[in-house]
Amino acid sequence: MEQIRISDITMKQTGKGFTLSFKEKLEIPKLLDKLGVSVIELEGIAQPKIDALRIKSVASTVKNSIVAVPVQLSQESIDATWNALREARHPRLQVCASVSTVQMEYLFNKKPAAMLKAIEDAVAACCMKTADVEFVADDATRSDKAFLHSAISAAIRAGAKTITVCDATGSILPDELGEFVDALYADVPELKDVTLGISCLNELAMADACAIAAIKHGVREIKAAAYPINRISLSNVSRLLAAKGDVWGVSCGVRTVEMNRIVKQIAWMCETSRSKNSPFDNGVQEMAEDLSLTSHDNITTVLKAVEKLGYDLSEEDGARVYEAFKKIAARREVITSRELDTIVASAAMQVPSTYVLRSYSITASNISSSMAHMQLEKSGQKLEGVALGDGPVDAAFLAIENILGCHYELDDFQIRSVTEGREAMGETIVKLRSSGKLYSGRGTSTDIVGSSIQAYINALNKIAYEEAEA
Repeated sequence: MEQIRISDITMKQTGKGFTLSFKEKLEIPKLLDKLGVSVIELEGIAQPKIDALRIKSVASTVKNSIVAVPVQLSQESIDATWNALREARHPRLQVCASVSTVQMEYLFNKKPAAMLKAIEDAVAACCMKTADVEFVADDATRSDKAFLHSAISAAIRAGAKTITVCDATGSILPDELGEFVDALYADVPELKDVTLGISCLNELAMADACAIAAIKHGVREIKAAAYPINRISLSNVSRLLAAKGDVWGVSCGVRTVEMNRIVKQIAWMCETSRSKNSPFDNGVQEMAEDLSLTSHDNITTVLKAVEKLGYDLSEEDGARVYEAFKKIAARREVITSRELDTIVASAAMQVPSTYVLRSYSITASNISSSMAHMQLEKSGQKLEGVALGDGPVDAAFLAIENILGCHYELDDFQIRSVTEGREAMGETIVKLRSSGKLYSGRGTSTDIVGSSIQAYINALNKIAYEEAEA
């Protein structure tokens, strides 16, 4: 029985026009990996600092699936993408190029001969980095057949192990796609030595049927989406393969038992927008206690755990965090994720205060929105902001955002009691993201709103200091 690889393109589908937070962009690939898709496709590098960190973070967390990232037709793009992807357990580089005359000239400004050379050179350069290289022939169904065959042959000669042909208009029907695939195998004999894949739009609501037709004609990799936007549906295709795969002599590794739960989680993240009355992006989910460290763990283990939480520390800050960890671990049996967050917030990147809290006034009620009036000071200048929010903490954070004139992604927000009794101290950890990088702040107070404000400003000062130094 032959294996059908499902290559999930959800992250590419949701790359534009969606309000996914950085944290959710890391969480969705984890869920897809758990679901058992063969390949998880990510967006390429457009903003070098943010996108490279995103790819690197996903690469370090995906355990079983191939992580695939597209490159542009240049050595610079290939090098930058590989540097971000190289730590993945199963990395794949994708060379994407249009093979139709119209798109070649208008999108790539290349004539056919120049495009052939660019494809061959890019695939060869990618093969110097990794053995798993895919050539994606965009708009293949509208291309000149002779040129398409030449492009595929050139990519295979250069070392591509997967060839994907794309229907960029969604106008092809299942029987037409079957004939198209048969013609490819007949005219490009080298295809029998690699994996042929397809990608279809769903303009005619026939993409899923096209996928099944293609499989029957020898295609062994399908680009589908757990959250399909005019694409092949991962849910539909995997269920069809589970039900009829024995008849067709094929199978896929997607865990259909977990399908509904995981697809619903992904859909919730894709469809939930940030409220204007809250600084939280798509809601804060409780962080899993998925690690435990002891005094026997060395600096390498501790810093790997810190990296797993999403931090990118300098060597100096890493040493400070480990020293603080050792002191606390000597008194405690186990250090959890939450406690490690506190250590990072307290020990890493202790910087001068760019913003100083002068005063705050919060009005809260069960019949109206909360209101916050914040006063900060920066370089001797008094700054004021007022905001309404869904609660006192929301209002306070939004008032600070109004002062700043920008929104930083609120990656996590943790509250816990550190002492008991009527005068109990509360501790808050706030984690903000700027340009993809994570910054954490810590605050303590008998007033939980006050500790939250302290933590936010503590994290904000770290961002301000690093951006001033850049």
